[in-house]
Amino acid sequence: MTKRFLGTAVAALALTAGLADATELRLSHQWSNNDIRHKVAEIVAEEVAAADVDLEIKIFGSSSLFKAREQYTPLTRGQLDMTILPLSYAGGQQPAYNLTLMPGLVKNHDHAARLNDSPFMDEIKEIAAEDDVMILVDGYLAGGFVGKEKCVTKPEDVEGLQTRAAGKSFEQMLAGAGASIASMASSEIYNAMQTGVLDAANTSSSSFVSYRIYEQAACYTPAGDVALWFMYQPMLINKTTFENLNEEQQNALLAASEKAEAFYLEEAKKEDEASIAPFEQAGVEIARMTQEDFDAWREVAKETSYKAFVEETPNGQELLDKALAVE
Repeated sequence: MTKRFLGTAVAALALTAGLADATELRLSHQWSNNDIRHKVAEIVAEEVAAADVDLEIKIFGSSSLFKAREQYTPLTRGQLDMTILPLSYAGGQQPAYNLTLMPGLVKNHDHAARLNDSPFMDEIKEIAAEDDVMILVDGYLAGGFVGKEKCVTKPEDVEGLQTRAAGKSFEQMLAGAGASIASMASSEIYNAMQTGVLDAANTSSSSFVSYRIYEQAACYTPAGDVALWFMYQPMLINKTTFENLNEEQQNALLAASEKAEAFYLEEAKKEDEASIAPFEQAGVEIARMTQEDFDAWREVAKETSYKAFVEETPNGQELLDKALAVE
């Protein structure tokens, strides 16, 4: 073997060894590349790459790796490394998670941030840890209402209306206010309103815009100073996967997550405000929910959604009380 060939072979082996040391994590989510949650994933991936700690995060968006509601179980088993997921999707496995999509629990984004840093969320994180799951980035997104013929701001407004809600707890509350419930994906709202199947709908600010619901609505009640609909959608990692990273990699991932969380909060606020313009341009009336309206909805929720949660969930009352204690 010539010295030149030997030198090339040694260099190739060194390169291979270096690549073997690098860790790749797969992150799955259900959204498109222009969605706020994809941008949160990108920030974490880019910051970790810039830290140069032999750690790469590969993002699989648009449900290309796992279907939206099929991500939590693979994550708990280590078959998936990371995901951004509405935690209530896993409410079947952990009933406590249903509290992260509960009407009237969160008033606005600043209140959501306080909730994320509270004994309530500490308990949610302990429950996740039991499933070998760790929460890296906290984040809530807000939503509102649309009405095909009239505005929806208070409970009386939905009486007798065929209404779509986002999540079981919202369906329970709306039914308690006298609405008839039509369950469907947010992607089906447009057609259902167009064909007269739906009179009103409730979903996230971003979905209202991306599915062009403004073309079918007479009135839009966006998330503002108070909003009824908030959904916790964190970035998760398999806990054992995180613990198997070296200290430098863990620190880089935690620092990246902190930066992404700050972005998530600010952009979530902007998203609600930005959703108004397309409705205004389409000539849709804009209504505002007042604190009095919010309080009225919460009273309905107490007798319906909250009551059902407590009955169905181990330590449900204790968890609910911890959440409601956050001002």
